[in-house]
Amino acid sequence: MQTQKPLLNTHVKLLAFDLLSLTQTTPSSSSSSDPFPTFYRRGIPISRAETVGTVILRDHKPNKFLRFAIDDGTGCIPCILWLNQLTSPYLARRRTPQEVTLIAESAARFAAVVRIGVVARVRGRITEYKGAIQMNVSDVVVERDPNAEMLHWLDSINLARNCYNLLPVPSSAPPTK
Repeated sequence: MQTQKPLLNTHVKLLAFDLLSLTQTTPSSSSSSDPFPTFYRRGIPISRAETVGTVILRDHKPNKFLRFAIDDGTGCIPCILWLNQLTSPYLARRRTPQEVTLIAESAARFAAVVRIGVVARVRGRITEYKGAIQMNVSDVVVERDPNAEMLHWLDSINLARNCYNLLPVPSSAPPTK
């Protein structure tokens, strides 16, 4: 019988301090065939996250990637938005040319809205690069509501207290900090 993983492919609303304190297992030590490491929050596996904060860093390499950081007041989350879809052999093997073009156009639109000082909602896969947690971005939305960041804080705290913390911890999960 497979262990339930209710948050594994859900964009979990997290604050930076919570996301940056996740523990992980490497793909080789995980029993899953998933090539990505598994991250744990209090023993519960998660793979995707959503956060809201101010863009404080922007490093753009055209046709390669956009690296940026989101500061939500509790910490800074490093983010990477890949812009190399049109030259990626990985995508060429797995997607039709039309799908690759659509993905590349979406990524270019997301990159255009990421500017220093804007408040943005970012969603993506949690990954690790050079020993640090980062978010591999799937979508970015600029928030125009001045309350968006505070509402995200409230949602994150409420979900942590009333949902995420109430989930049963799998018996095979690594110990929490």
